[in-house]
Amino acid sequence: MNILILEDEELAARQTVQFLKQAGLVSEAPPVLRSVEKALSWLQTYPMPDLIFSDIELLDGNVFSLYERFRVTCPIIFTTAYDQFLLAAFRGNGIAYLLKPFDYAQFREALDKYQFLQQSFAPVVPAAAPVLSADIVRELGQALRQNAQPQYKQRFSVRMRNGLYVLQTDEVAYVQADEGVTFAVDGAGTRYPLGGTLTELERQLDPTRFGRLNRSELVNIAFVEKVEPYFNNRLAVKLRASSVTLTTSAAQTPEFRKWLEG
Repeated sequence: MNILILEDEELAARQTVQFLKQAGLVSEAPPVLRSVEKALSWLQTYPMPDLIFSDIELLDGNVFSLYERFRVTCPIIFTTAYDQFLLAAFRGNGIAYLLKPFDYAQFREALDKYQFLQQSFAPVVPAAAPVLSADIVRELGQALRQNAQPQYKQRFSVRMRNGLYVLQTDEVAYVQADEGVTFAVDGAGTRYPLGGTLTELERQLDPTRFGRLNRSELVNIAFVEKVEPYFNNRLAVKLRASSVTLTTSAAQTPEFRKWLEG
């Protein structure tokens, strides 16, 4: 089965591949694309896949901008962390979705729905007819735009030794890049490895809550107890109920002061 995965989170993409193998649909990992532009280039180059697993927010923007630019003629199972604007848009149109974090049972249910719809409607739907019609794309785009505030990540699914751990962003005290790996650190000091670079994660987090300290750290304003002057035009940021003190870089200090003032 020819499958394409549009997903900017490494752990989520890895889980989707694992579930596809578990379901016996693939033996090797299918293509995983993390941005709208890369997905557009791929679709313009290769034959249409049998099925697409598509996240909503990719690295360079909303995935519906891709579907407005390219006519997709295969079924799509959406994977998303947000449900408030999708439920009404999907009603009655036959497109499945998976709300993150999802388990294999939910994944299997979405696949079963796809296979049932494919068997039920294949005889009466012309092969060239787009599964995701222009009207549906327009409806989904309008549903997204109705929410005036950008949608930021609410939780991370983190692969730990005993499985996937769901970490709410409210629990993250700061995010730190260390030797090529990005970690979320909670109030107790526990470190959780995340997929993506610090810059990529910064775009996914609410900028009113997470501010940039320096090239390797972001801090959650809810965990900031006190900010004091430090050497060389830097600031020392003391965290609540913790012995941890972070520091801004001299270059970032002016922007951090503006961010603190809201």
